[in-house]
Amino acid sequence: MSLASEITRIIDLFQFPFMQRAVISGVLTGLAGGMLGSFTILRQLSFFSDALGHSTLLGLSFGILLGWNPTAIVLPFAVLFALGVTYLLERTRLWTDALLNIVYSSSLALAVIVLSFTGTYKGGIHQLLFGDILAVHTADLFICGGLLLACALYMGLTFRTQMLITLNEPLAVARGVSVSFHRTTFIVLLALVVGISIKAVGVLLISAFIVIPACASRLLCRQFKHHIVLSASLGAISAVVGMLLSAGLNLPSGPSIVIAQLGIFVGAMIYPQLYKAFA
Repeated sequence: MSLASEITRIIDLFQFPFMQRAVISGVLTGLAGGMLGSFTILRQLSFFSDALGHSTLLGLSFGILLGWNPTAIVLPFAVLFALGVTYLLERTRLWTDALLNIVYSSSLALAVIVLSFTGTYKGGIHQLLFGDILAVHTADLFICGGLLLACALYMGLTFRTQMLITLNEPLAVARGVSVSFHRTTFIVLLALVVGISIKAVGVLLISAFIVIPACASRLLCRQFKHHIVLSASLGAISAVVGMLLSAGLNLPSGPSIVIAQLGIFVGAMIYPQLYKAFA
C-alpha cells in the first residue's frame, strides 16, 4: 500500500463519528490530565494517582456486577476513595508509599474477585485494563468538557495559592492559607480526571497518562506558568498523535497514546543536549 493511499485511509477513518469523539475525548482529558499532572509531580503525588487509577477498577467491577453504567459509578467511587485514602494518610503514622501500596494491591485483588462473579470478566477485562477510547459517547464528551472547565477555573482562580502550597507549604500555612481545603479540592479534581480518563487509556496506563506529559514539560520549562501550560498542551498533542498511530498502524488506542507520550518525553530529554551541541 502506497503512502498516499495510507494517508487517504486514515483521513477516511477519521470521518466516522466514533473516531471524532475519540479524538475530542483524548484532547479534553489530555488537557485536564496535563494541567493537574504538573502539580501532581511537583507535590510528589505520582504514586497516589497510580494507586487511585488501579483502585477505581474496584468501582468499575461493582458497576459491572450490578449491571450499572460503569462510567456513572466510577466517578463518585473515585472521589470517595481518594478522600478515604487522604484521610488515612493524615491519620496514620505509616509511610505514604507503604499505605498506598496496601490500598493499591488490596483494592486490585478485590476487583479481580468481584469480576470473577460476572459473566463479562473474561471478555471485558482487556478494555478495563487498557482502555477503549473508541467507545466514548457524546455524554462522555460533555463530562470531559465540564471537568476540564472546572479544573481550569479552579486552578486559574487559585493559581498563586496553588503555587505557594506546591513550593512552600509551611509558608502557606503561616500566611493563613487553608491548605487542607485546597489539598482536598485538588485531590477531588485529580480523582475525577483519573476516573474519566480510565475509559481512554485503562486502569494500568492511567498513571502514565497523568505523569509523563508533566515530566516532559518539566524538562523543558523552568517557570511555573510555562510548565503548566506546556504540560496540558503535551497531554492534548500526545492524545492526537496516539490516535494517529492507532489508526495508521492498527494498534490499541490507549497504549498508543502512552507510547506517543513516551516519545515526547524522550524528545524532551534529548532536546537540551542537541541544543547545546548545535548552539
